[in-house]
Order: sequence, then structure tokens, then C-alpha cells
Amino acid sequence: MDLVIMAAGMGSRFGGLKQIEPIDEFGNFIIDYSVFDAIEAGFDRVVFIIKEENYEIFKDTIGRRIEGKIAVEYVFQGGVKDNPTRTKPWGTAHAILCCKDAIRDNFAIINADDFYGKDAYKKVAEFLKNNNAKSSEFALIGYHAENTLSENGSAKRGICKTKDGYLTNIIESSVEKVGDKILATPLLGGETCEVAKDQTVSMNMFAFTPALFDFLQSGFNEFLRENKDNLEKCEYLIPEVVRNLIDTSQATVKVIDTSATWYGVTYKEDKDKVVSSIKALVDASHYPKGLFQR
Repeated sequence: MDLVIMAAGMGSRFGGLKQIEPIDEFGNFIIDYSVFDAIEAGFDRVVFIIKEENYEIFKDTIGRRIEGKIAVEYVFQGGVKDNPTRTKPWGTAHAILCCKDAIRDNFAIINADDFYGKDAYKKVAEFLKNNNAKSSEFALIGYHAENTLSENGSAKRGICKTKDGYLTNIIESSVEKVGDKILATPLLGGETCEVAKDQTVSMNMFAFTPALFDFLQSGFNEFLRENKDNLEKCEYLIPEVVRNLIDTSQATVKVIDTSATWYGVTYKEDKDKVVSSIKALVDASHYPKGLFQR
């Protein structure tokens, strides 16, 4: 099984490459904890999606620590021939499409700057191990909204609608805790509404088979045609691809619940809580001190 880590984003709200911001006393990053959890869950390869200009710093830091523990491959997310001057990545769905020639097995995707928790990796790995590589049944790890919030502002989350354990819709929203309420505002327009603490939300941890790539390629070609007048700003996003596949009955997406707590550095002010939370997990022996530096 492959773990695909999307790390080509610029981290604009945090400032700089937040994917390589140390979050423990040993200099480990959130990515290191993700890889550690993935290895324990049975993943045998990690594919990093990065910008080519960041290759050396990734390889000299993250890669150097984990290459002896798990197979590692790097994929560069660049532009397309129709718009070679664009510097901003084309979005999460395009990032995954860039892995088409590197992926040969069922795979999970995650964001580089999110801590997902051991339970999530265990459950996504179990799904992948039991799924046929040609299947168009995918999966999403569903978090409880209250477990995914920053104390320092709103964060983008996918509000999930389900039926009989399967995803029927995913609404990308700005989600924020205001007082004792959790409020969600759809990013594409719509009224702000209160959601329950246990509302299922997506943190971009999906489980896919290689069958996804044909969908991504045809969808990206259509995406470029539809956005030919907006190629500097448009983004090809995996939640939108997933929603379209569901709407057109080309795929199903099983929603797998996790009670895990998310940690991440959406804002600079989030870092102290992430550091203290990780330390508590290490002190409780959920992780060894130093991870791969043992």
C-alpha cells in the first residue's frame, strides 16, 4: 500500500514551508509522525508530492530520516503546457494525478501539514487491504467536527452528507467555533449554519484504487476547458472530483468514522498547542522519543 502525502502547497496562511516546521524537541515534523503511523498500519511506501524547487530540502530533512524505514518516492507537481507561467499548484486533484506513473497499488492520500492520529491510519489501511485494485469503491475517513478545529480562526473542512454509510455529498466550508457553537459557511456560497459537534467532516484522508487515475485525467482535461479564461487562479480539487463521481454514479465512497483528534498548524498561533499535544502523546508512550532517531 502507498501513502501519498500532498506537500506542494505554499502554506500561505502560516507563512513559509509549514511542512518542515519542527513540532517536538527532536526536530521532527508532523510528516514524520504521519509516516510513523503509516508504517505501523502496514503501508510499505511513501510518495511525496512536492514542488521541484523544494526537492533538496525535503530529501535532506524528511527523506534522510525515513528512507531506511520505508520506501520513498518523490513526485513533482508542476504546471501544464497550456499555462507554463503559473507558479501556484493546480490543486489537490491535480497533485494526485501527477502520481499516475508512480502508483501501482491501492493508496491513501493525506495533507502534509495535518496530524491524523493512529486510529485513522489503522482504519484506512484495513480498507485498502481488503479492496480490489480495480474497484471503483473508495473511502473517506470521517472526523467529528469538534475534533478538527483551530482555536485561532476558521479552517476549511468538507462537511459530509451520508446515507447508509456512504458519502452522498461533500460541501467545502469554512468552519469555526464561536462560543459553544460550531458554524460552517459553504465556500461556494450559501448561508452559515450551525453543525453538531459530531458532524462528519473530511480532512482529505481518502482511500483510492488506481482506477481513480482515469477519472482524474478525463476530469482534468474538462477542467482546463471550462476554466480556459481563469487558468491563473482555478484549482482542480479532490473533493469536487469525488462529488462528481458520486453524482454520476461512477464511484462510491464509504465513510469510515474515526474518533481521532486532528492537530495542525493552520495559523502560527496553533503551533504551541500542537507541540504540547504531541509531547503528551510521547509522554504517554504512544510514540517513542525521537521516532526514527532511536
